[in-house]
Amino acid sequence: MRGDFAELIPDQIAAALEPYGLVPRGGFVFDKENAPSPLIRGTYFRSVVLVGHFGSAIWPHFTRWWQDHTDSQDPLDQWSKDVLTAVALKFSAMAVFPSDRPYLPFQQWAMRAEGLRPSPLGILIHPQYGLWHAYRGALLFDRALDFASGSPQNHPCYDCQDKPCLSSCPVNAFSGDGYNVVRCRSHLASGEGNECLNGGCLARRACPVGCEHAYNTPQMRFHMNAFARG
Repeated sequence: MRGDFAELIPDQIAAALEPYGLVPRGGFVFDKENAPSPLIRGTYFRSVVLVGHFGSAIWPHFTRWWQDHTDSQDPLDQWSKDVLTAVALKFSAMAVFPSDRPYLPFQQWAMRAEGLRPSPLGILIHPQYGLWHAYRGALLFDRALDFASGSPQNHPCYDCQDKPCLSSCPVNAFSGDGYNVVRCRSHLASGEGNECLNGGCLARRACPVGCEHAYNTPQMRFHMNAFARG
């Protein structure tokens, strides 16, 4: 993993995250030129550790929590905040999340932490897990952690000639001009988008990289319905 750090802290973080299907996904020390230190609640932080998951590793842990929190408006985000806030306390860190405002540059952080690059769909693609991974939050530290240097990740899209992800969307929501969110949501709401809504985005499912790690059907349905609701 790019950005593996040599102290015992990452092993301890990994152990704290493992019961939830989460893993530390690399990190780095902030610097002025490439990744300025964020100022949050009067504190400049020195290091960041990204936290996320691969495939459906979190799904059984999240759904057990969800059974007792059915009134949550954004259950996955709330679960992530409950879990990572508790983990952060153990390590004198601050947990931050993609939904926090003002928004933090999570995609840029993730690209630097693991050396990943965007796919034609805009989602960062992993050489092993493809498009079936996510970042649930990050841990900020007010000290510089000791990160070992990592090797750049291969970008699977460079060698993909057919780009099936761009030709599989039934309403051509993805193109060289970007992602047409309105067209996608309209399709899902029309009744003609049930295959995407209930089984997962056809464009995302068309990518051959890491397809064996694809989210299970309930997880795909959860994400698509959350997206369709806006």
